[in-house]
Amino acid sequence: MEEFSPENISKLLPDLKLDARQAQGFISFFKTLSNDARAVRFFDRKDYYTVHGEDASFIAKTYYRTTTALRQLGNATDGIPSVSVNRNMFENIARDVLLHRTDLTVEVYEGSGSNWRLTKAGTPGNIGAFEDVLFANNDMQDAPVTIALFPSLRENQCIVGLSYVDMTNQRLGLAEFLDDSQFTNVESALVALGCKECLLPVESGKSIEFKNLHGALDRCGVLLTERKKTEFKSRDLVQDLGRIIKGSIETVRELLSEFQHALSALGALVSYTDLLADDYNYGNYTIQKYSLNRYMRLDSSAIRALNILESKTDANKNFSLLGLMNRTCTAGMGKRLLNKWLKQPLLDVDEINCRLDLVQAFVDDVELRKTVRQQLKKIPDIERLTHNLRKRAANLSPVIKLYQACNRLPYIKDALEHYVGQFSPFIRKKYVGPMEHWLGKDQLNMFIDLVDTAVDLDHIDSDEYMISPGYDEALATLKDDLDAVEQQIYNIYKQTANDLDLSLDKSIKLEKGSQFGHVFRITKKEEQKVRKKLSSNYIVLETRKDGVKFTNSKLKRHGDQYQKILNEYTSHQKNLVFRVVQTSATFSMIFEDSARLLSELDVLQSFADLTVSSPVPYVRPEITGSDGGDIILQGCRHPCVEAQDGVNFIPNDCNLVRGKSWLQIITGPNMGGKSTFIRQVGVNVLMAQVGCFVPCDWASVSIRDCIFARVGAGDCQLRGVSTFMQEMLETASILNGASEKSLIIIDELGRGTSTYDGFGLAWAICEHLVQVTRAPTLFATHFHELTALSQGTLGDSSNMAAVGVANYHVGAHIDPISRKLTMLYKVEPGACDQSFGIHVAEFANFPESVVALAKRKAFELENSTQAPSTSGNINQEPGTKRRLACIPADMATGAARAHRFLEEFASIPLGQMDVKQAMQHVGRLTDELEKDASENAWLKQLFLTS
Repeated sequence: MEEFSPENISKLLPDLKLDARQAQGFISFFKTLSNDARAVRFFDRKDYYTVHGEDASFIAKTYYRTTTALRQLGNATDGIPSVSVNRNMFENIARDVLLHRTDLTVEVYEGSGSNWRLTKAGTPGNIGAFEDVLFANNDMQDAPVTIALFPSLRENQCIVGLSYVDMTNQRLGLAEFLDDSQFTNVESALVALGCKECLLPVESGKSIEFKNLHGALDRCGVLLTERKKTEFKSRDLVQDLGRIIKGSIETVRELLSEFQHALSALGALVSYTDLLADDYNYGNYTIQKYSLNRYMRLDSSAIRALNILESKTDANKNFSLLGLMNRTCTAGMGKRLLNKWLKQPLLDVDEINCRLDLVQAFVDDVELRKTVRQQLKKIPDIERLTHNLRKRAANLSPVIKLYQACNRLPYIKDALEHYVGQFSPFIRKKYVGPMEHWLGKDQLNMFIDLVDTAVDLDHIDSDEYMISPGYDEALATLKDDLDAVEQQIYNIYKQTANDLDLSLDKSIKLEKGSQFGHVFRITKKEEQKVRKKLSSNYIVLETRKDGVKFTNSKLKRHGDQYQKILNEYTSHQKNLVFRVVQTSATFSMIFEDSARLLSELDVLQSFADLTVSSPVPYVRPEITGSDGGDIILQGCRHPCVEAQDGVNFIPNDCNLVRGKSWLQIITGPNMGGKSTFIRQVGVNVLMAQVGCFVPCDWASVSIRDCIFARVGAGDCQLRGVSTFMQEMLETASILNGASEKSLIIIDELGRGTSTYDGFGLAWAICEHLVQVTRAPTLFATHFHELTALSQGTLGDSSNMAAVGVANYHVGAHIDPISRKLTMLYKVEPGACDQSFGIHVAEFANFPESVVALAKRKAFELENSTQAPSTSGNINQEPGTKRRLACIPADMATGAARAHRFLEEFASIPLGQMDVKQAMQHVGRLTDELEKDASENAWLKQLFLTS
């Protein structure tokens, strides 16, 4: 984007050229427009655009980064602030708003004076009107997906009807499911589909029961568009679908009969996107059932916690998993598929192993990998080109590029055929077979023959895409006529040079322009020599510094004849181009199938390239079913961290074993590597289920249906959500949505409130995860007291034993003489034997007086809260401390009461409360727990005061 400063802004901005009358007329029109805070309105002035009112201030501050770009249109009384935008800047702004932001829309008006009309409108989910602008000079991003939701409350249950449309790939989808109060299933669908915009009935938007739905949309960065409930209807939907669905509507009647609420959502979606208004859509759409259970579910918290997708703030591409894993070679297709796969990890063991088989083939066979990569680099964006072709592009460019892609297929097929490793039968069936079919006589070879015959291939290297004259008899005749007239003009040119005694192509030149057609031109120097020779047969047309242009009657007559034939030739060319494009579009299904296969090859070879080029090569994970399988990661590393410059990553083992270490309490100093460790486990599991090798020495992964991650919450004041409330909302999603087949990652829960409230909540949540959820869990915490969970004498001991709670800590060493703290970054069995908070403060160069006071106060607090433990009641691990004396009965009773507190907390209708009400409710529950703690020694440790 252009750089602007107050000094150069006036030079770079187009001038707003309006006289007083024009300005007044426009201002009158502008003030009649409705007040739409989401719309950024551009007014097309032919050579540039203008933006006015609050939109002008937004453009000046956001994109020009200076208010000096603003100009006043009209007088001081009723004038409006304005800013002018050149064509290039308009494209940049439109690209940013529609592809990267999720809170604005774009409108373009055309007209003059007080007469203007809306000609283009685009939203993040509906960019069809701006495709030429958005993707003219860059690869197509993710295909924008718009969804419609039709939620219905029945008997304390929420039934959600969901439909989606992918207008780029011409797909419709339907789903219907039950959801909880946090709308965890909706959020998973938003993430998996890569949704940009969501339609919702106005009534649902105002209902307090659906407040959490708005939160899910906000967390996923989805633009909310409210529509009247009357638009959510399925009447006439089958008839409408019959016009746009491929084949007969009878083939999908059975599918449609499975849904009720989803059809209402689809009715609103078809109306909003205006699918029936474009003939291009007729007979081209497919419709399918979307199943929530086909892919691993990921919510927005997990996407952020595991750094899966790229961010504008990333210092380099290796900061995100997508950036690190993107070694794709095709022009956009591979990266888009990788983006999709990372949001849709597989749940089927066989599907995962099929991907891993091909990755291993590429890893083992260097020649195969290099050859395929080399050929894929020459493959254009077939998906995008096919989309243009279906829209009946007015030129041959997509035809030529698809032709060039087709010519690369035999080389890729031959490379795969020459592979003779253990996966050769699979590769031949999955990849070589389809390629052979496409390259058959009745498939792509027909398209290749069409282009060979119809297109003038001799000029495509210079980007001249024209129909070959030999393709059509009438075109060939016109071409011959054109060449004949052109030769006659050249003969006149030679005669004129002889007549004026001037050397051909030096002193006199033959030129052709749009103003005069064919003309002669001589320089100013030669003009003086030949002025006397210019008889009445010559006509001077123009005299300029670069010379004199002139003509004669013969040249003019033949020039006019040439132009007439050229116009006929161009018109006939245009008709033939349309016919060739139309014929080429009939091969769209084959192009789409080849694009899917090639992009899949691209992503899998990208996985292999990442595997062999990493600092320490990755290994193939063993994939097991979710029933009874453990998660064993030996020598596990974080792929993004180890890829950073100057990092010598220390690997760690992770053994999540049912009955032994299914829930791991991880303690240790801040900055010691707890967060990195638990995140790398989540990343490794996700990579394995995507079908990629993992950064380990050895790995065995049991399929997880979901990854829940709560790894830190920031304040969200703009939405009225505190750090603590955000933490509680994310934890509520885990408690409501996790199953024993999920993977749970929690980091430092309870930091947003007092130490004792935080510890009480952390303990109760751990017990719930152990006794109810029973999912493999990594729980990093600064509450050392939680390590008592591993004793197995608290709560339901049978469940505790079945799940298995184990303590781990990240190692650190303090030199006994210098007291210097050294982080070891090793995860070792057992609880942490001390707190390192003050040492970390020393690490950060706190003043010595502050550190000394902190040590003294910490010592006083520890002595005031320490009490001797009951001998024989607890087999205390080394390093656990400050336990109140209590008997097992008190411990069991207290844990049961804490568990009841957790259940009451989980049932709080947070979606129906504001922050203040929710905090009051939590406080009331805590007060009741504290009252009960006065009669229970074990509970007292939750409410100790200094």
